[in-house]
Amino acid sequence: MKFKRAAGIILHPTSLPGPDGIGDLGPEAYRWINFLAESGCKLWQVLPLGPTGYGDSPYQCFSAFAGNPYLVSPALLLEDGLLRRSDLTDRPEFNPIRIDYGEAINWKLKILDRAYENFKRLNNPKLLEEYQQFIKNEADWLDDFALFMAIKEANGGVSWDHWPKELRTRQPAAIEKFKETETDRIQRHAFRQFLFFRQWLDLKAYANQKNIQIIGDIPIFVAYDSADAWSNPELFYLDEEGKPTVVAGVPPDYFSPTGQLWGNPLYKWDVHRQQHFRWWIRRMQATLRLVDIVRLDHFRGFAGYWEVPFGMPTAEVGRWVKGPGKELFNAIREALGDLPIIAEDLGVITPDVVELRDSFNLPGMKVFQFAFTTDPLDPFLPHNYETNCVAYTGTHDNDTALGWYLSAPEKERDFIRRYLARSGEDISWDMIRAVWSSVAVFALAPMQDVLSLGNEARMNLPGRASGNWCWRLHPDAFSPTILKRLKEVNYLYARTDIERTVQTEIPPNYPL
Repeated sequence: MKFKRAAGIILHPTSLPGPDGIGDLGPEAYRWINFLAESGCKLWQVLPLGPTGYGDSPYQCFSAFAGNPYLVSPALLLEDGLLRRSDLTDRPEFNPIRIDYGEAINWKLKILDRAYENFKRLNNPKLLEEYQQFIKNEADWLDDFALFMAIKEANGGVSWDHWPKELRTRQPAAIEKFKETETDRIQRHAFRQFLFFRQWLDLKAYANQKNIQIIGDIPIFVAYDSADAWSNPELFYLDEEGKPTVVAGVPPDYFSPTGQLWGNPLYKWDVHRQQHFRWWIRRMQATLRLVDIVRLDHFRGFAGYWEVPFGMPTAEVGRWVKGPGKELFNAIREALGDLPIIAEDLGVITPDVVELRDSFNLPGMKVFQFAFTTDPLDPFLPHNYETNCVAYTGTHDNDTALGWYLSAPEKERDFIRRYLARSGEDISWDMIRAVWSSVAVFALAPMQDVLSLGNEARMNLPGRASGNWCWRLHPDAFSPTILKRLKEVNYLYARTDIERTVQTEIPPNYPL
């Protein structure tokens, strides 16, 4: 799919301001959309929107189809009559610029439970009809997900491989008995999804009305502890007990001598192929309902991926395995039409990855922070970009631009100063201008770079077990000064809707 030149900001909804400990889909999200629209930005990039678990990572979710209920806005529930003001009087005092997930989740679950009880008590015919229609429309994934979450909750939250065998292996009699005895628990989880989808789709509609497209994110692999793996074991390399036999990872390289052991179950691509990639088509279709454009994480894994035997302590022992390649993308395109996909083609990129990306005309990614090896031919330097790419100052996995600059070796800092012809005193905006001025069709920066924040605002440090995904915007961050700077670069580098004011004059009698 051909994209139109535009710019935008990376900001996950959890990072939005608000009084409930974690950003959500309420008034501050609408204020954020207004800020983007006023600045001339046309893109809002988010991380995966699924329900997070241990570690709070949006890349390890309980479902590839469900939404994160912690993003549900109490303020909007109050407007809908699903909460009373008295339901919010015991709200804790939260840190406004950092998420404490333990406290925030406890509060959100309390609020969600109150909303569910109020929903049952009120018996609002219009809302009840809307809920029942949602249950019917989303049954192909929601039934299994709500059941999965209810069983998990009833078993103290442990991973599904630690459930009683009859539930772990989905024995029909045990499943039916659980459904009969735990109906309310199952419906509670379905109701949370109803609230998420209701609020998110309203927000997306508002963004689209403001001419803003949302870029979403699909991790190539699903989490082992997910409704996807539990309810579709035939699609993954799992043994009779449900344990993985092989898992995902990345082989050793310069940065990681033991590689990266991700631990996700790997797909049985031959089974997916026999089913005409039905699960993947459903996944893509479901995601494109929530967002306008999809960034495919670890795109290289669709060409070839690193397989590690289950139980290995590191990713050193493994092998490369051929991925589904063109077959998968042909099937998705045949089912859904043109592919609004960005290929995350970072890391070890071999010719087969480039060929797969280019055969579907998918834009790849350029991360400016990766450019400063002091080689002027480095593909991450803006003068080497091609038009069909998406350029970033950095991503959620990088340090902020300022944090990176301050910690980089002097050789690299000297190179970037010379490259930009700047002193480095305003490095975040120097990098923004360089990316915005490039020929890349999309230019994006994390909000932390727009605010010129340092290492303290980093969103994620890969390999760090805790302390990630916690950064939040200060309530006063949408300042007129920042708005003016963004508006200026969007105008100067033609990344917003502007009228062409200079017309080329054709000389008299010129032979056309």
